[in-house]
Amino acid sequence: MAAKPGRYAVIEGIQQEMQRDSNLSLWWWIRPTAVSPLGKVIDLHREFGQDRVPMYTPIDEEWFVGAAAGAAMSGVPCIANPGYMCMARAFDLVFNQIGKLRHMTGGQASMPFVLWQDGAGRTPGMAGQHADAGQEALFAGLPGVKVVVPSNPHDAKGLMIAAIRDPDPVVFYHYGGINRVRTNVPDDAYALKIGEANIVQEGSDITIVGIGPSMGDVNKAAKTLKKDGVSVEVVDIRSIKPMPATQIAASVRKTGKLLVVDHGHETMGASAEIIARAAIDVPGAQFARLAFPDAPPPGNREMIKWMTPDAAGTVDAAKKMVAA
Repeated sequence: MAAKPGRYAVIEGIQQEMQRDSNLSLWWWIRPTAVSPLGKVIDLHREFGQDRVPMYTPIDEEWFVGAAAGAAMSGVPCIANPGYMCMARAFDLVFNQIGKLRHMTGGQASMPFVLWQDGAGRTPGMAGQHADAGQEALFAGLPGVKVVVPSNPHDAKGLMIAAIRDPDPVVFYHYGGINRVRTNVPDDAYALKIGEANIVQEGSDITIVGIGPSMGDVNKAAKTLKKDGVSVEVVDIRSIKPMPATQIAASVRKTGKLLVVDHGHETMGASAEIIARAAIDVPGAQFARLAFPDAPPPGNREMIKWMTPDAAGTVDAAKKMVAA
């Protein structure tokens, strides 16, 4: 086991699954490579060739996502990577074809397909079209599709392998922030259970749920709150569909308070669904959320930082709830 950044951990997981399953292919418009902190290079195109890793495809997300989905319809497992927030181009395919195949065939056909969104997130300076977040909530509303949002390299590798092995389609949201941190990641292949949250820290005063990129600020806030005498139960949701609603409800029953921190938009975002389910399961509890305003992300670095929920805002919101 070694400390690895997110991109390397994910590509290592794909490499191991491609070695295990000779039918698995990856569709991407650039060369899928990664370098470990110790200088080990993974080059999937060099290792598996053009037939399994078609490189330099046209920058046409509908074309190569559709091609990969067509192969997956025949039972051949495929991964397609429309990077840098270009998932909207593939939305029609997911909505009308990928998510519905098993249902339209009465369960006779499966769709072993992973839609891998690499480079997602509110990167300062990338402006509105390439610095958005929260698209995972759009895909989570589609029947027949699972959606995972890892927050760290360890979870990213385990969830990618789980997504590849799943017989049904999985949307994998790879936020860019996990490429800038390193966590211990096993060298061998392993799969995490899709639909299961990670209870990062147990507590008794308040439950704080983070989604993907917000987990960094949630963890920082929990440390600050601990110094101030507030016992926080930290939940990394990992998967928003299926949602680990039972785990979240169990935590809220214990603390009586739920704060959700989400980098996605406030209206109709994942935070709304989390709170809605918890409110049904735990009537009488106290709920609040922090989310990005209902506006496109600006190009200005200071403005996007101000609009994005952070550790300080999480601390303030949690203290208000505990004091109420």
